[in-house]
Amino acid sequence: MTREEREPGMARVLVVDDAVFMRKMVSDALAKGGHEIVGEAGNGQEAIERYQELKPEVTTLDITMPEMDGIAALKAILDLDPAARVIMCSALGQESKVLEAVKAGARDFVVKPFQAERVLEAVGKALA
Repeated sequence: MTREEREPGMARVLVVDDAVFMRKMVSDALAKGGHEIVGEAGNGQEAIERYQELKPEVTTLDITMPEMDGIAALKAILDLDPAARVIMCSALGQESKVLEAVKAGARDFVVKPFQAERVLEAVGKALA
């Protein structure tokens, strides 16, 4: 489905988190909101590869992951595509990391555990 065929405000999304259940929660919330989940990744390195391959309109990135954390992946994705729309996901108590991510170019952040509405709001904001 091309961008033109989809509803306005709907996006192709790459969901990145090392926890499978968290990827499922984010994916389910976004799919219920009408977004298309084009792929998933379990760490930062995989996120970069999937981003290049899938060219999503929005990427959700967990901050704490093995191999390469979300902030390093964010910077690498923005180096590849300065227009990338990335939303960071972090657990409570990671305020300094969230701040670092926003300074590095993240469009928004969602604190886990999150409400589905908050994830949809962040994607909407990133698309605006």
